[in-house]
Amino acid sequence: MKGSLIILLFFCVGYTLGVLNKFQFDTHSISMYILYALMLQVGISIGSNKNLKAIIAYLKPKMLLIPMGTIIGTLLFSALASLLLSQWSVFECMAVGSGFAYYSLSSILITQFKEPSIGLQLATELGTIALLTNIFREMMTLLGTPLIQRYFGKLAPISAAGVNSMDVLLPSISKYSGKEMIPIAILHGILIDMSVPIFVSFFCNL
Repeated sequence: MKGSLIILLFFCVGYTLGVLNKFQFDTHSISMYILYALMLQVGISIGSNKNLKAIIAYLKPKMLLIPMGTIIGTLLFSALASLLLSQWSVFECMAVGSGFAYYSLSSILITQFKEPSIGLQLATELGTIALLTNIFREMMTLLGTPLIQRYFGKLAPISAAGVNSMDVLLPSISKYSGKEMIPIAILHGILIDMSVPIFVSFFCNL
């Protein structure tokens, strides 16, 4: 939770500085460099995972149903949310949901991909919605893991965690769902992590 609050704090500081017009620079170029750095970090984090070989060896086809369920469920409810948000299309809402709690990457991707079609201001608003949505998803899962596991089963916290099932929320998953869920949680997180750029770019371009 501390990490999420720090991210939110930096967002508020950036928003305040933007409102006060304290910085005048090419935000497009800077955000692109940040995006490149984030994509590099994704590759490094996956490639350097010490458990990667063991997870691959442990892999069974039926385990793929868990990330598939996470993706389908998230996109379905994101599409339903568009019924309540008249300003945003169903595909824009699904792009927001495609962050799967990866707030830093998804918000930048959405802003970059949507700027040519809807303009910088609206693209920034949608990116901000993605940022807050995915932060809230992480925080709600972090706080609600015991209840989620109790009422929906051992696999539910893994799905609710999204990409964070392999790192931030792994201790909570291990504690409440059992240590036997650790390999599944890590595999789930890796696959969801890899899917974020694909789904976000896909829905942003529809």
